[in-house]
Amino acid sequence: MEVLSLVKLTKGRAKICLAGGTDFVLYKKEYESYGIEEGKELSDLEYQEIVTEILIPRCKKRALHLLEKQDRSEKNLRDKLKEGGYSEEIIDIAIDYINDYGYLDDARMAASHIRFYQDSRSKQRLKQDLIGKGIASEVIDRVLEEEYTADESSLIERLIEKKHYDKENASYEDRAKMYRFLAGRGFSSDSINRVLK
Repeated sequence: MEVLSLVKLTKGRAKICLAGGTDFVLYKKEYESYGIEEGKELSDLEYQEIVTEILIPRCKKRALHLLEKQDRSEKNLRDKLKEGGYSEEIIDIAIDYINDYGYLDDARMAASHIRFYQDSRSKQRLKQDLIGKGIASEVIDRVLEEEYTADESSLIERLIEKKHYDKENASYEDRAKMYRFLAGRGFSSDSINRVLK
C-alpha cells in the first residue's frame, strides 16, 4: 500500500493516509521505525502489525481512560475515539472489549444522569439531554420510569424561588421572562401556567 501523505499533528504524532482510503495516527518513533514516508510502500504485513500491535491496544486503553473519567454512552465513546483518528473497524474491536467487561452501559449512564439532574430539570429536558448523548429512546423511557421521582410543580416552585420571582408583583415582562426560562428547562406550558398563576 502506498503512503499518500504523512501529515504532522501535535504532540509528535502524524496522520498517515494510505492508498485505498485507509488512514491512522502514529507517533514519530513508531512511523520512523516502519520507515513510513510519503510515496513509499507499506506492506500488508507491516500494516497488520501496526493495527494489532499498536492501534488496537492504544484504542482500548483510550476507551478505558475516557470511561474512567465519566460514564458515557456508546455513541459518545465512539465519537471520542473517532476524534482520536481510529478507524471504525478498530473502534468496534475496542467497544467489544469494553462490553465484555460490562464497562459500557447506556442504561446505567442514563440513570446516573437522571438522578443527578432531576432536581433542576423536567422529565422532557432530561429525555432531550439523553437523546443528545446518543441513548436509544426505549432505554431512556424505561430508565425515566424507574428513576424519575421529582414532582414537577414543586420543582418549578423551587426554581422560581431561587430566581427571586414574586408571583404577586410580577409584571407582564417578568412573567414572560420566567415562562421562557422554565420552558427552556423543558417544562410543559400547563405545568408552568399552573404554578405561575
